Amino acid sequence: MSPVFTMACQAYDRMWPLRTGEVRVAGAELNFLDLPVEETFFRMLKFGEFDIAELSLSSYVLTLAQGSPFVAVPVFPSRAFRHSAVYVRRDSPVTDPAELAGGTVGVPEYQITAAVWVRGILAEHHGLPVESVRYRTGGLDTPGREEKLALDLPPGVDVRPIGEGRTLSRLLLDGELDAVYSARNPGPFNTEAQGGLRRLFGDPERTERDYHRRTGIFPVMHTLVLRREVYERNRWLARELVKACVRAKSVALAGLGETAALPYALPWLWAEVERTRAALGDDWWPYGVEANHTTLETFLRYSHEQGLAARRYEPAELFAPETLAEVVV
Repeated sequence: MSPVFTMACQAYDRMWPLRTGEVRVAGAELNFLDLPVEETFFRMLKFGEFDIAELSLSSYVLTLAQGSPFVAVPVFPSRAFRHSAVYVRRDSPVTDPAELAGGTVGVPEYQITAAVWVRGILAEHHGLPVESVRYRTGGLDTPGREEKLALDLPPGVDVRPIGEGRTLSRLLLDGELDAVYSARNPGPFNTEAQGGLRRLFGDPERTERDYHRRTGIFPVMHTLVLRREVYERNRWLARELVKACVRAKSVALAGLGETAALPYALPWLWAEVERTRAALGDDWWPYGVEANHTTLETFLRYSHEQGLAARRYEPAELFAPETLAEVVV
């Protein structure tokens, strides 16, 4: 009988075949828990509850110097461009990121991957140095969120939690914050009138497409990790997990551009698939280190420059060695 491993991951289309059993991990059975990412991250980082879990790339990098309780494989369940993650009030005079210098910005946690990417991109490409902004942390729409990992930030980086019972969305609307960097839309933005908020970039899709053309980067948000003791007892599992995830992704992407009978309730999804393929190539969601080397290298540089990573890691250092070499016959 194959061993059973509990895997916590949001059931994205590229992971769905693992949840249903259409794609299996050779030699193993998966008890797949479809959980929101915030819950998975919290439970894995605080309690190590799962054998395998989706994890914030930034959080994982920080754990490497904090006991290294996890081992990652180069599978990336979540990726997203993040120019669209910067929000300001609709009446804000700010139209260029550099104008935020000297201001105060809200982030759910300083260390979250989306915030690392936003700060790095704005510093490198839009003239807003990381230390030129004050950062305030807390729940986006619900009070009480705290940093999940201890931070040891360098002098000159001003990061403080917001007051008890307060939220970033409310502080932004009240004018106590000049902007919010958030992977999720602030709650008020989801209303029909977008709640008095707007994205800083007027045409974020165009900005993000231009960023990709110039850099070749499609930012990685999350990776897949094994609890270290699970990995040490089952070294074979890392490679088999990658192989299964590659197959699952292939199953998911194969049907996206179907036109005979639309698999999703989006009438022009086929057109978006063609646009995406033209811009990002046939494998626009690559796994593995080599295909993601520039993206990972850039993120690791940002993490170190922002005082998060203990040192500037190389991409290959993040992942189980069994996943870095292919058998040749």
